[in-house]
Amino acid sequence: MKRLLKITTIMLLVCAAFSGILLPGCSSEGPEIGKAAPDFTLKGLDGQEVSLSDFRGEPVLLNFWASWCGPCRLEMPFLQEIYEKWSGKGLVLLAVNIQEDQGTVEDFIAGAGYIFPVLLAPGNQVPLSYNVRGIPATFFIDADGVIRDIKVGAFFGMGEIESKLAKIMP
Repeated sequence: MKRLLKITTIMLLVCAAFSGILLPGCSSEGPEIGKAAPDFTLKGLDGQEVSLSDFRGEPVLLNFWASWCGPCRLEMPFLQEIYEKWSGKGLVLLAVNIQEDQGTVEDFIAGAGYIFPVLLAPGNQVPLSYNVRGIPATFFIDADGVIRDIKVGAFFGMGEIESKLAKIMP
């Protein structure tokens, strides 16, 4: 009987943990399409602080990634192409690297020749505020700061990204 009680208790704790009751950030709550994007302030590779609210009035493509992530690496050339094609039309692209040191990120970005803005998220606070559970994760935020679309997983072409951009670009 004691063993059954222990097993039941352990199962309840595991279920509670995965439901978000015990582990903050593991709940299903987070930004949703049609709701305001959480503001944040992070440092860029250039050392300058950048806040999402700095870009109010402009559409933002916000991408969470890491250099060790294969799908992230796969979509990076598409993000570079989007940056080159759409930044002159008012789009802000912010690529938020998750938990990697600055040197690793700089080496990856420079080695690949990417020129879009990269921010560093050394802790979990910003990814958790967006309920990022897997990367890459991309949020399409309109000029009013409202999330209009979310994509978890890699983009496999420009067409997919541009169809989502249509929801935030004037």
